[in-house]
Parts: sequence; structure tokens; C-alpha cells
Amino acid sequence: MTKKMEKPPVAEQRPHSYERHGYTISDPYHWLKDQSYPKVDDEDVLDYLKEENKWFEQNMAGQKALTKSLFAEMKARIKEDESSVPQKDGDWIYWAKFEEGMQYKQHYRKSVSGGADVLMIDENELAKGKEYFRLGAMAVSPDGKLLAFSVDDTGAERFEARIKNLETGEMLPDVIPGTLSSLVWSADSKNLLYGLANENWRTDNARMHVIGSDPKDDIELYKENQDGFTVGIGLTQSEKFIVIATGDNETSEVRLVPTDNPTAEQLLISPRKKGREYSVEEHDGKLYILTNDDHVNFRLATASLDKPGEWTTLIAGSDEFYLTDMTTFKDFYVTEGRDNGLDQVEIRSYSDPAKIERIAFPEASYNAGLDGNPEYDVNKLRLSYESMITPDTVYDYALADKSLETLKVQEIPSGYDASQYTTERLTIKARDGAMVPVSLVYKNGTKLDGSAPLHLYAYGAYGYAVPPSFSTTRLSLVDRGFVYAIAHIRGGDDLGRDWYLQGKLMQRTNTFNDFVDVAKGLADKDYTAKSRISASGGSAGGELMGAIVNSDPDLWGAIVAHVPFVDVLNTMQDESLPLTPGEWPEWGNPITDKAAFEYIRSYSPYDQVSAQNYPPMLITGGLNDPRVTYWEPAKWAAKLRATKTDDNILLLKTNMGAGHGGKSGRWNRIEEVAEEFAFILWQMGMTESEK
Repeated sequence: MTKKMEKPPVAEQRPHSYERHGYTISDPYHWLKDQSYPKVDDEDVLDYLKEENKWFEQNMAGQKALTKSLFAEMKARIKEDESSVPQKDGDWIYWAKFEEGMQYKQHYRKSVSGGADVLMIDENELAKGKEYFRLGAMAVSPDGKLLAFSVDDTGAERFEARIKNLETGEMLPDVIPGTLSSLVWSADSKNLLYGLANENWRTDNARMHVIGSDPKDDIELYKENQDGFTVGIGLTQSEKFIVIATGDNETSEVRLVPTDNPTAEQLLISPRKKGREYSVEEHDGKLYILTNDDHVNFRLATASLDKPGEWTTLIAGSDEFYLTDMTTFKDFYVTEGRDNGLDQVEIRSYSDPAKIERIAFPEASYNAGLDGNPEYDVNKLRLSYESMITPDTVYDYALADKSLETLKVQEIPSGYDASQYTTERLTIKARDGAMVPVSLVYKNGTKLDGSAPLHLYAYGAYGYAVPPSFSTTRLSLVDRGFVYAIAHIRGGDDLGRDWYLQGKLMQRTNTFNDFVDVAKGLADKDYTAKSRISASGGSAGGELMGAIVNSDPDLWGAIVAHVPFVDVLNTMQDESLPLTPGEWPEWGNPITDKAAFEYIRSYSPYDQVSAQNYPPMLITGGLNDPRVTYWEPAKWAAKLRATKTDDNILLLKTNMGAGHGGKSGRWNRIEEVAEEFAFILWQMGMTESEK
């Protein structure tokens, strides 16, 4: 029997400091970064993490029944034998499905002309005996005979690429370790393009493997020499060209090479210019370029293949409409974007620029866009749609009669009635006058008199807009009387590209202030009350959690920070880490820029921990996480324990066999959500009887 711990583990403080820009920074928990990383074998480090996990298990033991109950209801909302809507691609129809009880998907196809279902790959077989499993890229060769796929069985995001003969079922001897990219076939199905992760976990190359050859002899098609730039590989929608794109968070550069001749001279569209982003599509020999070169919300330009750098505006940038994507099809093209924060899909004519067909969606707040549309010559578009009260819905939009055909609505076996819930979209004024959108969902009958608990979620970085989408797990809070709110704060691009820019670099603290001001604003409007608010966020959203508990600790009833990016100052000075050089355009470079150093230090959650009361907190990490390394949550938890002045619970859980996304497998994932919600309900003083 394991001996019960009387007190939480206390990490030893070991003197460590460094000097930069005239400052001496003390970091007594620096030792928690294993110096042999990415190998983690320092016994002191591992012992500390294990002790924290033991403290977590011991304290959550009293919530096991609640966690089990939450898991059971979450699982009951998931159709166990779930299947995706089949989609035609060439001579085959493809789909994926879950078998009842299984953690992972099986991927199938069958011939358009009929015949038996063919199991291409079973993730459950590949995952057998593994603590973690993730299928990465997957691509069928143009002749339909070979399947290339990649797998990660540690969570460290170094994938092994393999090739299967779909006609015989045999695995080819070709195995390529260390990939971190999509997989793209040449037109003749004889070559596979991919990218390798370098020693810093960055893909700085595009390579070509000749099927049947030794991967050691693979050809390097492109090598990126600028630190911080990563390389991606893809296809144009027409599949005439392979796209080799390189860039960081604010600058991009694209090359095209014919799919039928991957070793041909690459066509550079336009040399990189700092701060300019662009992406490229092609149709009938004309290039279509989406770029932010003359408007923050992007414009769409065209160019010829023989003069790819001479761009002519087709759709001008707009203050109102944020152009986020475009796809070329044989007879039309599609633009996607957001109008006042709401998703729009527009069908456009090659011959008549004034002819624009915007697809109408039924609700005032929703998440919609193109779904999988692998073919070039189509008369229907596959769309996905959902809202905070409408389950995930798959449509086919017929261009001939402009009709939406519902192909599938997410089934919730335990039952769900959308009319029992209300969703709202409102705006809250931030302290600097900015109007921050908020999406809300709550069960009808929830008292909006200040007595309801409220859960607030946000991300707020990299221009990622958190969509007002549907969640079955979220219902476990909403059905217990919670108002669930998503704050569309600056740092995301919900209201256009400038909304994102207002939350990065030297305006980063707008993100944190927006979140706090939304919480206070919702309390002022009686959706909840201060200290009746729980909050959560992951990665950069975990950084957000760290900042808001430092600035306004009394506002929160419970906080959950997943793989939190909280040791910002140290990480942004560590050039050996996978993401650091590429992240400088997002956060600033504190190595060379004193102002950036001072600004990051002013909000970095780890650096700003102070002797004050903190709310109850659950912090998670992943030992194999290459994005937010395990020592960030570990150091933060250690410093909080040693510094905070309250008796509120603080738990650190490190997944010892997983990475950035936590545990793999659909049931394992919702077990972790159930654990998180149990912690929140426990700390908010809510019981099963209050459901």
C-alpha cells in the first residue's frame, strides 16, 4: 500500500542565475530542465514529477466517483460505431470509422464501380501495446495502389513514415524515421515527398524518396537556411503542382514544382519579404495568390506562370471582410473568410468577377467552412457546419440549384434536444475601449441573476480564432447549471487580422486584459458573479491562465492550465528549443532586444509569480511535449507552491508517456476532460445533486 503524502512535494531550490541587458535573473528551479533533453533521465527530475503525480492522484481520489460519472455521461454522448461521410476521390470512395469500444479509427475505401469494402489501415492494430499512438499524415498514391502514412508512438512528434501495398496488404520495406510533415506523391506514384525534423525538431527541408530505394539515398529537393523558418509540402487543388512553402509566423515564400517531375527546376513565386505572407493556388496556368502585402485582411491576386512575381489584384483587401482562404476548382473558385467575425463561404466565377454567391447559414453565430473536397472537377461542395447548440453537420451544396443537402448530423446516443439550450453572441467593452465578442451557451432555465457558475475559455495567440462550435463534453458543465463562454480575445483573428496583431509582440497584454475584462463584464451583466468563474486554456492559452491568476487572483473559482507556456522569458532565450527562433516574430526576441526582454518579463507568468493568494489550480504537462516542454508547468507549479500565501489546492499532473495533446485515444482523451471537470466542480462547491 502506497504511503499517504501528508504535504505536497516541495521542489528543491538550487542557485542559478544569468545576466541579460543589465538585469540579473534568478531561476532556482532551472534544474528541472533535464540537461540531456530531449532525453529525460535525471533521477531528481523524474522523482519530483512522480511525487507531483502521486499528490495529484491522492487528492483526486475523493473525486473518483464524480470523475467516473462524468466519463460515463460523456461516453454516452458519443456514438461508438461512428463513421465519417464517404467522399469520392478519383476511382475510390473513402471513409473512416470507429468500431464499438475501439479507441482509434479504421480507414476504408471501396471502388466507385462497386465491390467490397477494403480496410486500408487499422489504427487500433498499430496502437497495440503502446501507451501513446497518433496517426500523422496519410496519402494514397495517384494510381491507387500504395498508401503512405506516418505514426508517432511517444507524443514527441517525430513520425515514422511507412508504405503499404493496398493490393496485397503487405508493408513495403521502405521506412523513413523522423518525419514531421505531410506526405505527397509524385504523379507517377514512384516517389514520395516529405520533410525530416532536424535536431531542433524543425522541418527545414523537402526530400524525395524513390519507392524501393534506401531512404539514406533520398534526394534533398529544398533546404531552408534561415533559422526559425519551417518547410511544408502540399499540392495545388488541381494536383498539377507540388507546393514547397517555407516561412515563420509573419513571412512566407513559395515554390512550385510539377507533380510529374519533382526534380525539375522549382518556380519561385516571389522572394520573401519580412512581414509579407502569401499562399498560392493554380488554375489553367494562372496563379492565384492570397497575400497581406497591401491590406492587413489580405487580398487575392493573380499572376502568370512565366511572371509569377507580377501580381494583379482580383479581390481587393477589405476593412470589413477578412479573407482567410481560397480554393480553385475546375469551373469556379471558393473564397472563405469572416464578416464581422462570422464565417462566410463564397463561390466565385472565373469569367465574371462580379458574380459572387454567398452560402447562407441558418444561425446568428456558427462555425462553417469547406470540408474535405479532394477532387478538382466537382458540381457539389462538401461543407461542415456547427454552432454552440447545433451538433456537427455535414452538407453537400449543389451548385446547380444552390441547395444544401444534409448528409449527416452528429448523433448523440444518450439524447440531445437543441431547443433546451440558448446560445448568445454579445460584446464586452475592454479597458481600452475595444469591444470583445463573447459566445455563450446555457441551458434554458439557468438563472441569469448572478448566481450561476460560469466557465470561460479562450486561446488568444497566433491568429487562431476559437470557433463557436459544438461540444458534447461541454454539456456536462452546462447541464449542471454553468454558463459556458468563449472569449474571442485579441491575439486570435476572430475580427480580422488586425485583431490578431493587437495581441502579439508589444501589445501582448491586451490578450490577458481582454480575458479579465470579459469575465468582469459577464459578472456585471449577471451571467455570473466574481469568484463563481472557472477558466481554462492550453499551451498559449495556458500562458493566458498564468497571466490572469497573477493579475486578478480573486476573480476565479478554479483554473485549469493545460501544457501552459508560462516560462516565456527563459524559453524565448533558448535557441536550442524546437520552436524558439520561429516564435520571435510572435513574442519578440529578448536576446537581442532589451525592450522585448523587459516587456516579456513584465507578463511572463513564471517570472511574475508573487506572494499573494491564488485560486485552486490544476496544471498539466507532457514529458514528451516538444512544443511546451515539461519543465515549464513543473517549474511554475514549484514556484507557486513556494510563494503563494493561500491554502487553495494546487495540482500538477505530468503525462509521462504523452506530448502536447495529452493522452491519445478517444476514451483516454475524454477521461482527462472528465478529470478536469471533476476538479472544477469540486473546487466550485458543486455536487452531483446539483445536476
